Amino acid sequence: MNNKILKQLEYPKIIEQLSAQAETSLGQEQVNQMKPSTELSEIQFWQRETDEAVQILRLKGHIPLGGIRDIRPQVKRAEIGGLLSAQEVLDVASTIYGGQQLKQFVANFDEEEELQIPILTERTESISNLHQLERSIRSCIDDYGHVMDGASSQLRTIRSQIRSYESRVRDRLEGFTKSKSQMLSDAIVTIRNNRYVLPVKSEYRSHFGGMVHDQSSSGQTLFIEPQSVVEMNNKLQEARVEEQHEIERILKALSERIQADGEFLRENVNALQQIDFMFAKAKLARHMKAAKPTVNEAGYINMRQARHPLLEDEDVVSNDIEIGDTYTAIVITGPNTGGKTVALKMVGLCTLMAQTGLQVPALDGCELAVFDHVFADIGDEQSIEQSLSTFSSHMTNIVDILNQVTESSLVLFDELGAGTDPQEGAGLAMSILDYVIEQKARVIATTHYPELKAYGYNRDEVTNASVEFDVETLQPTYRLLIGVPGRSNAFDISRRLGLSETVIEKAQSMVSDDSRSVENMIASLEQSRHEAERDYEQAAEILEEAENFYRSLKHEYNQYLNKKEQYEVKAKEKAEKVLDQAREEAEEILDDLKQLRDEHSVKDHHFIEARTKLDQQKAALKGSDKQEEQVESAKSIQSLEPGDEVHVKTFNQAGTIVQQVNDKEYEVQLGVLKMKVAKEQLEFVNRPEPEKTKPSPVVKGRQVHVKPELDLRGQRYEDAIQQLEKYVDEALLAGYHKVSIIHGKGTGALMKGVQQFAKEHRSIKGSEFGHANEGGTGVTILKLA
Repeated sequence: MNNKILKQLEYPKIIEQLSAQAETSLGQEQVNQMKPSTELSEIQFWQRETDEAVQILRLKGHIPLGGIRDIRPQVKRAEIGGLLSAQEVLDVASTIYGGQQLKQFVANFDEEEELQIPILTERTESISNLHQLERSIRSCIDDYGHVMDGASSQLRTIRSQIRSYESRVRDRLEGFTKSKSQMLSDAIVTIRNNRYVLPVKSEYRSHFGGMVHDQSSSGQTLFIEPQSVVEMNNKLQEARVEEQHEIERILKALSERIQADGEFLRENVNALQQIDFMFAKAKLARHMKAAKPTVNEAGYINMRQARHPLLEDEDVVSNDIEIGDTYTAIVITGPNTGGKTVALKMVGLCTLMAQTGLQVPALDGCELAVFDHVFADIGDEQSIEQSLSTFSSHMTNIVDILNQVTESSLVLFDELGAGTDPQEGAGLAMSILDYVIEQKARVIATTHYPELKAYGYNRDEVTNASVEFDVETLQPTYRLLIGVPGRSNAFDISRRLGLSETVIEKAQSMVSDDSRSVENMIASLEQSRHEAERDYEQAAEILEEAENFYRSLKHEYNQYLNKKEQYEVKAKEKAEKVLDQAREEAEEILDDLKQLRDEHSVKDHHFIEARTKLDQQKAALKGSDKQEEQVESAKSIQSLEPGDEVHVKTFNQAGTIVQQVNDKEYEVQLGVLKMKVAKEQLEFVNRPEPEKTKPSPVVKGRQVHVKPELDLRGQRYEDAIQQLEKYVDEALLAGYHKVSIIHGKGTGALMKGVQQFAKEHRSIKGSEFGHANEGGTGVTILKLA
């Protein structure tokens, strides 16, 4: 793909948009190096890479890439023995931390989501855990790039001396500001040449002695270091020199540590660069509402509702386009500004994007071909310097294309044959198209010549297309119509604009019979298309009504099953109550009969038989429930679990258990539908073998399993603090040096409670709010001892 073609199809603008989506300079560097590939396997891998990132953004909305820097120059300088500055060393620690955050994000995501992300997982696994180096840097350099007092005991001692000297010098000079304020231009202590001085009026110079370090622009003020503080200032300067030497020693040691881990750091940077790049592609796809294309080497392109990638949604009209199956060439006709060139560029640019691993703005299921070359002759390339006309310029370009075209080429001609005599131009256009078709290339051409309309009908490899024009509004609709050539609207437009009917009729009489036949045929095709579209819309409405009716009927049937079961339960409960009441009444009658037994000589076995019959009746009622359960149990074989394959008797259809709703209902997947089904309507079929899952990566330490962050949002204050205390103990056991406490912003009460807890806990040596990409003031980072 030469740069001229890429520029004609506006590919550099896609690169600009993609670069803006990268979060790091590493990603931007990778974007600027990308080029379309011609290897099918490489393109397919790039597409899988982009799709992985798209799926993660869809589920999580973001990926943590904060704090990552391009530290390759620092690593290289350290490896040749150079001394890195404090900020450069801090950038190394920040990049190590950013890599670990990303690695943890992917590990947690892999645990929580049922999504296969092998490419991202492999790249994060290549990121080395350089915790020791990061801790060494963080213990010496603060978040602002300053070497801390605790970096070494020697530095702490030196800085203590510096503060002592500074205090003594300032105290002595402040004594002058009080006792001799009338001799000073301003009663303050200031600094010149890194030494503490006083602003003395020039006429009082002799009253202070010492050294003059500077004077004001007017010469009225002298900045004098009094003799009494010269010695203390000298000691202060010596201490500062010692401080600088100690800082350089510390930075040298850290630079040597970075040198030792240089290879691992480079590998980390390379992995982070690739990850930022793949997510930049995913963010661009989300912005464009794009879809993953299937790529092939058969020269087949099929896109539904495709849009030009560089046009905003409110400006673009979606179009369907297909080429490479029943026909290999498309000839597009229609009025100027109707969208012919946009359609041409859309196909070329989407092809280049797909071959770069980018998703394209079209519906899911789109398919694009991999071409060795994409050729284009688009726009007016008249050259005054070369004394070439528009026609000559186009022909020069076309000659180069014809010399290089192969069966693995996509050729795009805009206004083929324009700029010369119409008859000769039409002849050339048809001849050029014939040549390209003979080479078995894929070709799309736009033209004004009416002769090419018949050309499309006379060749099996060619189909006509047009851009639609609304005669009522006198405006193009920008819709691309495959299979229908564009017709001349000159007479209709003239009539709408008020041209005399007499003039129009005379003009029509001058048109040849062949031309009128072609125009009538095109008009008939357009009418047939409009009728087909109208029928399609009606069919779509009927289909939607049928689907709504089906959903309503299904809902009502489910309600019927629920109510049926409820009525059965109520009937059984009512029958039991009636039977219990009858039993009580029978017991009372039997008691009365017992009292009269001696008089009537009634035997005991008669009472026993009567009571036994009553008990049998009640047992029969309860036994019916058990019998039903046994029958159902025999049919279902065993209790149903998610993933089991079942037969739904109601619909006589196979399904899969999604989940158990309650003791009597299951949610079942039937094709694309999910619905609740009563337990008795299900018959067990099969239980698939469970897939082996990877063990979840957890941090282990002294038999403690704990994540590096705790979420307290939504909890009561007392419960949150109690949980925080327990979590800190577990984190200490796990060996963490830094953990994140997510408390949210809210009223601020929980945030203050966490901050206060951190101050009082003896094992917490410091706390800070998270960075902007970590949650800002909604997250507190605890540094553990």
